Amino acid sequence: MTLDVYPVVASGPATRRLEQVLYDGGLSADALGSLGCMEGVYEPVVTTTTAAPKPPAALRNGYVLAGGVAVAAYIIHKLPFAPFSVPGEAGVRHPVSAAIIAILAGLLLRNFLALPSSIKAGCRHIVKKVIPVAIVLTGAGLNLLNIANVGLPAFLLTVLCLLIGVGGGFAIGRLLGLGSKTSLLLGAGTGICGNSAIVAVAPLIDAHDDDVVLSIGTVNLFGLLAMLMFPVVGRQLGVGNEAFGIWCGTSIHAVPQVVAAGYAFSPDAGAVATLVKLVRVTMLAPMVFVLALIHSRHTASHPRGNEGLVIHYARLIPWFVWGFVALSALNTFGLIPTLQFPTREQLSAAFQPADVPIGWLLTFCGELLLTLAMAAIGLDVNIRELAGVGGRAVVAGLASTVLLGAASLILITFML
Repeated sequence: MTLDVYPVVASGPATRRLEQVLYDGGLSADALGSLGCMEGVYEPVVTTTTAAPKPPAALRNGYVLAGGVAVAAYIIHKLPFAPFSVPGEAGVRHPVSAAIIAILAGLLLRNFLALPSSIKAGCRHIVKKVIPVAIVLTGAGLNLLNIANVGLPAFLLTVLCLLIGVGGGFAIGRLLGLGSKTSLLLGAGTGICGNSAIVAVAPLIDAHDDDVVLSIGTVNLFGLLAMLMFPVVGRQLGVGNEAFGIWCGTSIHAVPQVVAAGYAFSPDAGAVATLVKLVRVTMLAPMVFVLALIHSRHTASHPRGNEGLVIHYARLIPWFVWGFVALSALNTFGLIPTLQFPTREQLSAAFQPADVPIGWLLTFCGELLLTLAMAAIGLDVNIRELAGVGGRAVVAGLASTVLLGAASLILITFML
């Protein structure tokens, strides 16, 4: 869902009331906008008939700073000493990905410097526009036949992890004394797709304003931490590329976090992680459909004045899912061509021209865009305010994230 300014489910009077409640609860409007920046890749699924506010026009400063951070991240990524360059049997590896360096650098700048609002607005615009394109381009690096042998087990594992995430998040929240609506939103965000699931589900269960902010803050905090920790833990445990991609795709909360963590491990792991996560995203559709039916029956017998509520079912599966699948299919069937460029020597001698696979070029461009988006996210996330969402909610979010990650890794061990 596109969270242009605030990660809320409506606009108009309800939005202004939610903003005030969140501000009174300790989260400023700027911090609230940062939470939305953690995804920013969907069109709204649940809205009111009131038009949403337009994004700010002055975006240049955000693009310049995020671009500078991304370039610096690539330079650091290639530094010729450990841990950035590590010799191996296949040559020198660069295990610390530029995307992870970019988001860490952005976080440092954002949380230790007072950045002007124009930079933050530009960064949010980058996330909204760049991440979907980056996800589509990564499909050029995936051969669907390579994971065909684990296709059905991986799908079943994804469904099981979704149930564990939603059910476990709900149960843990209730055990820790959180309300039933906060607990359900926490479970939906953990089990399906972060902010996207929370913002879609909230109006369908008549969630209160504090339910929304607690669940969004918690899920974003631990999704960010999981993105940073999974590549480290995966290497320590010796997890293979395919298994790691499935682990990320079934366990980390938001789409950009999954893509960044997967490609931080390896390109193969990143492609698999993106595919699995997008399958998980599509699970939002049946969940919202069921909750919409329940909501419609409930409001029919208990009218509450939400006649303006509109559910955009066509938006439940974002466009970039289809783009990723289409590009993956073209790559699988060998339909992405290879460019041939003759060098000066080749023009005057009988040499083969230099080959440049377009699939590789598209994947590389996707990685560049992902690094730019990670820099933008880091420049917009206020960790201090993000962590101040409430003690019990933080404990519930941590427990839910650990439960889902551990359950996914165990299921991968036995099912694949």
